[in-house]
Amino acid sequence: MKSAAFVNGPMLLDSGYVTDHALLVTDGRIGAVVRDDDASLRDAEIVDLGGQLLLPGFVDVQVNGGGGVLFNDVPSMEGVRTIAHAHARFGTTGFLPTLISDDLAVVATAIAAVDESIAAGVPGVLGIHIEGPYLNERRKGVHNAEHFLELDRDAVALLCSLRRGVTLLTLAPELARPEALDQLAAAGVILSAGHTNSTASEIETARRHGLRGYTHLFNAMSQLTAREPGAVGAALGEDESYCGLIVDGRHVDPRTLKIALRARRRDRFMLVTDAMPPVGTSARSFQLQGRTISVADGYCVDEQGTLAGTALDMSMAVRNAIAMLELPPADAVRMASEHPARFLGLGASHGRLAPGCRADLLMADHGYNILATWIGGRRLDF
Repeated sequence: MKSAAFVNGPMLLDSGYVTDHALLVTDGRIGAVVRDDDASLRDAEIVDLGGQLLLPGFVDVQVNGGGGVLFNDVPSMEGVRTIAHAHARFGTTGFLPTLISDDLAVVATAIAAVDESIAAGVPGVLGIHIEGPYLNERRKGVHNAEHFLELDRDAVALLCSLRRGVTLLTLAPELARPEALDQLAAAGVILSAGHTNSTASEIETARRHGLRGYTHLFNAMSQLTAREPGAVGAALGEDESYCGLIVDGRHVDPRTLKIALRARRRDRFMLVTDAMPPVGTSARSFQLQGRTISVADGYCVDEQGTLAGTALDMSMAVRNAIAMLELPPADAVRMASEHPARFLGLGASHGRLAPGCRADLLMADHGYNILATWIGGRRLDF
């Protein structure tokens, strides 16, 4: 198969942005990065970037919906495909369809839909994120507590049933038996603390039993106080787990996020959208389990003003991280690509412009607006 050579634009490599180089893609993977006068380019199909940026595709571990579809309402391959397409135009080349707390029958259907989607090759689907129903009612946010359950043996079996791809589970660790956490972690389920009222000690215990992340840090979790660090303090006090950040200016004050970024290693932070159905549409409202959710300025609220996800896309999250958090652009892009890929255990194949990685590529202008998206070397049409 003839190689494609991406030329004539700065590209973000592990070392930073480089110019005067070309990226070679063969059979859906990155084959090499060479000087733009290398002899190997003579036989390649040239993709001229026209001076625009070449970035690794974004990886979003928390996508509730898009394209007018809420995954809870349409837990099918068709629903997954619609969500994937809506987000890919904004640079998301890998994502986890995210199911918020619901009946276990819906959880089972959603797992089957993701498995079918991966088997059918729906572009960008990496697995599933199950956010609840094993959450703490005191930190429920917009989740319906009527769905909340105990993490019992049958639940563990269901949560371990995805045959293809990654399973991420958000739970309140203080409500889970350590043995259940051990079983989930041993089966490869990635455990993340969210909608939790845990003490710092309870978080530390959960970490010894497989906890690896924090879902939308600061939101819907016990806060840092003088005598009890809570889940937030536990997160900021250690460097290994990954923290998801919603950067929309509303979920968390940007000044608070800047403090978090100074408190621990930056390569353990990742941008998430927590996106809802309006992404990719002009809709100003949608239904969430019988409630009307309104959309304003990129965030979503119910009738009581409770935050209910966002209308963020990943390119907007990157731009916000640059503007609101004053991050170097390369760092913001890595928080949307390399860092979440590593969190999912996919760092060797996703999230970087490096030989051997999947050719999930973005062409962006210098304001980080997405101009073109490739998944597995194939350019998508929008």
